[in-house]
Amino acid sequence: MTYSLYDASIPVFLNALRNLAALLDKAEAHAKTSGVDVAAYLEGRLAADMHPLTRQIQMASDAAKGGGARLAAIAPPSYPDVETTWAEVKDRIAKTIAFLETITVEQVAGGEDRTIELPLPGRTMTFTAADFLARFALPNFFFHVVTAYGILRHQGVPLGKMDYLAGGAVLPT
Repeated sequence: MTYSLYDASIPVFLNALRNLAALLDKAEAHAKTSGVDVAAYLEGRLAADMHPLTRQIQMASDAAKGGGARLAAIAPPSYPDVETTWAEVKDRIAKTIAFLETITVEQVAGGEDRTIELPLPGRTMTFTAADFLARFALPNFFFHVVTAYGILRHQGVPLGKMDYLAGGAVLPT
């Protein structure tokens, strides 16, 4: 069996987004039992010059939907960054998962060498699809997911490595 560009991307994004959703569920439960306003977590950050939790979730969403869409050679949906409540950030993750679930193996298949251009302020980065995934899309996505995890830990939410890796699901043995 061949391990494809699809296998290395869409299921990986989906798994980590589901784990991120589970981290938020655990944070919400912790807030309720601790008497903390869960909304306070949204403005949590690891350092003064870093984005808060809300923005980390938005950027993880953007990285996943943009990465998946570029690999499938389709336009990503536009989600304006307007989330200000716990329910809204959870919905953002759910919408991103729902979009990624529409991307098929066939849309991504055979595109490893396809050129992907990523416009950025002041320049455009050009990759093959395989390099885009390995060198930009996944590292960028996981940076924001792990930063969201770190912010929640910093706010006192009792999370561990297995929460990050499995989101409460059982990993294969």
